[in-house]
Amino acid sequence: MGLLTRLASMLVLLAAWQAAAHAAGSRLLPAPLAVARFVVEEAGRGDLFHNVGVTLARVGISFVLAMVLGVMLGVALGRSRAANLALDTPLLVLLNTPALVITVLAYIWVGLNESAAILAVVLNKLPNVAVILREGARNLDPGLEEMARTYRFDRRTWIAHVLVPQLQPYAVAAARSGLSLAWKIVLVIELLGRPDGVGFAINFYFVQSTNVAAIVGYSIVFMSVMIAIDILLLQRLEAHVRRWR
Repeated sequence: MGLLTRLASMLVLLAAWQAAAHAAGSRLLPAPLAVARFVVEEAGRGDLFHNVGVTLARVGISFVLAMVLGVMLGVALGRSRAANLALDTPLLVLLNTPALVITVLAYIWVGLNESAAILAVVLNKLPNVAVILREGARNLDPGLEEMARTYRFDRRTWIAHVLVPQLQPYAVAAARSGLSLAWKIVLVIELLGRPDGVGFAINFYFVQSTNVAAIVGYSIVFMSVMIAIDILLLQRLEAHVRRWR
């Protein structure tokens, strides 16, 4: 039933898109078939797979770094009042600094290279992860903490059987929200200063020919990849980590 509902909603969306394209004109909003034709042609040239692969690599590397650093920072802030007081303001500054500003500064400070691109994504995503994990670390079950003290758990046992199971749902929630944020930031970074990737391709087709079919096509392809990762991996992981409750 759920699959049929999704398919029906997609058909309605395609029909609405076709109607809007007919009303707006093919140059302003290409029809679904025109976009599909571009995607097939771009894939046949190999450019689509190269650009999507490069962007996925950037998203993956920056996502993992931001998650690891964000989890460690969030747990430290949630468990230590002194650390939270010292780092809360810098965290808020990062959280409220526009992604575009961080990206431009990273390119200025580090240069127009991959390191700057990865750094910009990590700095944009890290505070989001840290804030979510901080709340998780603050809300650990007091009963489990008391049990750990009663049975004199060592540090490794406490982490494995008390801390990690309770933080897993927060980590997955941070991953789901962070992944959607990370790939959008990566596209902006590529548009501003990288020689390949989905963001570069969108900028190229906009500047060179205002090819709306290309812009929409690249957007839909990469959006579909990210949705597939969320549905097939992160949603299942979220259901798994909540089973212990």
